[in-house]
Amino acid sequence: MRSNLPSFAHIRAFTIHIFTATGAALALLAMILASGGHWAGMFFCLGLALIVDGLDGPMARAFKVKELLPRWSGEGLDFVVDFVTYVFVPAYAIAASGFLPDVLAIPAGMIVVITGALYFADGNMKTDDNYFRGFPAVWNLAAFYLYLLEPPPWAAVGIIAALAVLTFVPIRFVHPLRVAHLRWLNIALMALWAALATFTLVENLSPGPFVTWALAAIAIYFLIAGLLRKPA
Repeated sequence: MRSNLPSFAHIRAFTIHIFTATGAALALLAMILASGGHWAGMFFCLGLALIVDGLDGPMARAFKVKELLPRWSGEGLDFVVDFVTYVFVPAYAIAASGFLPDVLAIPAGMIVVITGALYFADGNMKTDDNYFRGFPAVWNLAAFYLYLLEPPPWAAVGIIAALAVLTFVPIRFVHPLRVAHLRWLNIALMALWAALATFTLVENLSPGPFVTWALAAIAIYFLIAGLLRKPA
């Protein structure tokens, strides 16, 4: 008689979906911390969500989650979690930061969530060689640099407006882990960035000029790397 009990492989596959969904829990914790003005704690939670996002895909492919659990859409789950961690919570952080003119703070947050939602709905968000097409709605990183650099209010508005526009411009941005061109350099710089960003959070977003400018230089590299790369 055939058993209706799930196999170990099915249980393991569903556990990976649960692991992905923990990103949403981290987003909630980040939002709670942000509402209390604990910005370093908020970015720490968003950083943990980045780690989850980087690990769950390879795990799902290794354990054939899609084949074992066709009822559950890993891609849909990933989009839900990514939206709240990459866009929704950072939009609140941007609006509540105090770095923007008061009259524009809430509209800026609304623009972030609207453009971010539209980007996640774009079926052509990636090129065939794994570059992002347009600004890839990584508003968590934009918010991190806003708190790190503390630009003048109108400069902050200009940066947010420019990134929102670039969401719909067909220029290329590097996916550090999936783009084959200079992958070793991209991964090395991402590892360095992670170490420096962790130090920045330990220092409550005031790491000193050397770390600040190192983080800025890495951001500039990733910003221009896709622009300078000719299509394959």
